[in-house]
Parts: sequence; structure tokens; C-alpha cells
Amino acid sequence: MANVLWLQGGACSGDTMSFLNAEEPTACDLISDFGINLLWHPSLGLEMGEELIRLLQDCISGKIPVDIFVFEGTVINAPNGTGEWNRFAGRPMKKWVEELSQVANFVVAVGACASYGGIPAMEPNPSQSQGLQFTKKKEGGFLGSDFVSKAGLPVINIPGCPAHPDWISQILVAVATGRAGDIALDKYNRPKAFYSTYTQTGCTRNLDFSYRTSATKFGQNKGECLYYDLGCRGPMTHSSCNTILWNKVSSKTRAGMPCIGCTEPAFPFHELKEGTVFETPTVMGVPKELPPGVKPKEYAIMTMVAKSMTPPRSVDD
Repeated sequence: MANVLWLQGGACSGDTMSFLNAEEPTACDLISDFGINLLWHPSLGLEMGEELIRLLQDCISGKIPVDIFVFEGTVINAPNGTGEWNRFAGRPMKKWVEELSQVANFVVAVGACASYGGIPAMEPNPSQSQGLQFTKKKEGGFLGSDFVSKAGLPVINIPGCPAHPDWISQILVAVATGRAGDIALDKYNRPKAFYSTYTQTGCTRNLDFSYRTSATKFGQNKGECLYYDLGCRGPMTHSSCNTILWNKVSSKTRAGMPCIGCTEPAFPFHELKEGTVFETPTVMGVPKELPPGVKPKEYAIMTMVAKSMTPPRSVDD
């Protein structure tokens, strides 16, 4: 039996809603089949008031062991580092996070906000938000770059806005069943099993990406690539969204929506400045941001060649 405690900081509850839609395994399977004991969750927990405070204090004292501490949302430090803008159970949430992280065997950050700060950490960041162990690409975050849990691992980041439900449930299963040693992490503490390939992998618009056939407006779902004009970040974003499909059937790009890069530490990109969202900034027709390993000159040549060889079926209505 693995005790799981789940708290929320500066969050919209999107990752909770995603998690409750998990299918492989489901949230109920975690409890009935994989030995997870959910100590408390802000949407599911029954304890309130003094009863909840007592539960949390028992976790910190060791009376109730915490095998997995899950945190959703940012750690809010405002105003002036006090954390008073986000009070929970009688004190700033950041105090609970600090003390629970010290006693948990494993710490899991669910979602872009808990992993890297996400939207709340955008400049000017009035809430003084941080991710648990990163703020954007900068190591450290709230817990510090040297933090490791009692099991000897850094924070396990499961980014996304929201994170895919099956990424969350499968990591919880791996930890709960004693297979945490099989979780290989990348340099941003993301499990490589879900974040080692690009979102473009498995995208149904890959043919049109290759031939530079571009969608110029939303709703063009016959297959045109969403990268060239509509700002899709699929070729530069690490995620398995097009191989582990949402609800087993879809993804952003399959539904005609550009990838917004929400699993990357720099999300949201360019602080959402005008002209950077659902648009592809270019210089002389070449996107300012190119897929890894591609140089602007090479890209321009590739584009000319690709367009000259585009099969008629890729452009016919």
C-alpha cells in the first residue's frame, strides 16, 4: 500500500480534471488494483478544518508515512516571500510544501505550473510563483536544485497544460509498485518514457510538414501543417501527445489545434506577446524558431525543394 498525498498551489485544477479522466489505468484502478491509498486530495478528500490539519501534521511528524507527495500548481511566494497570498489549512501553502517534501519518499510535480512555473510565473510574476525544482529553464525553483526526496530522486516532473492523464497514472503506478528505479529522467526531470520524442511524432500532418503544405487558418482539417503559419510547436516540443492519444482518439494537432509547447520549461513562450501566439514569427519567410538541428539556410533550401515536389493530393481540396 502506497500513501499518496495530493495538494494544490497556484492552480486552475486542470491537471486534476485530466487525472480523473485517466484510462490506463483509471484513477479508480489505482486504488482498487495497484494498492494506492489516497490520503487526501483537494477535490476528493473528506477531511476538512481541524481534521485536515491534524492529518497533514501527522504526515510531517511521520505518524502517517507519505510515499508519494503530488503537487499541482505553482508555489506562491507573494507578497515579499511570505506566501500569504496562498494560505491553506491555517498557514501559507509553501510551508506545507516545504515540510511535506522533506518527509515524502517521492515528490511528483503534476502539470506545467508545478514543474516549471507555467503561466503564473510569466513576467512580471506578481504572485512570485515558482515550480518545485525549476522556474522556467532555471534550476532551483522552490525546493532548490540540490533537493532529493527520501528515496534519493529529484522532483519527478510531469509537465503539460494539463498533463496527459495516463502520464500521471502510469508514473504513480510505477512508484507505488516499486518500479521507480525504471523511471529515467531527462535534464528537466521529465520521465523519458513520455518526453523523449517530439509531439510531431505520430502527427497525422507529418506528410504536409515534409512538403511544406501549410494551413493558414483554423478549421483547415484536411491535413495541412499547422507549423508554418499558425505557430505550432510540435517539431520542437517533447511529448507523446500523438502516440499516447488523449481519450485514445485525439490530440491537439489531430483536432486542428497547433501544439502550444506546454510540456517545455519555457512555456508559455515569449510571455504571450502579440504576434507570438498562433502565429509563426519569421525572418524573410523562414521561421525564427526551427526544429532542432535545422539551420536557417538549410531550411530555406529544403522548403523550395519540398514545395516543388509536393504531390497534388496534398494540396487538392
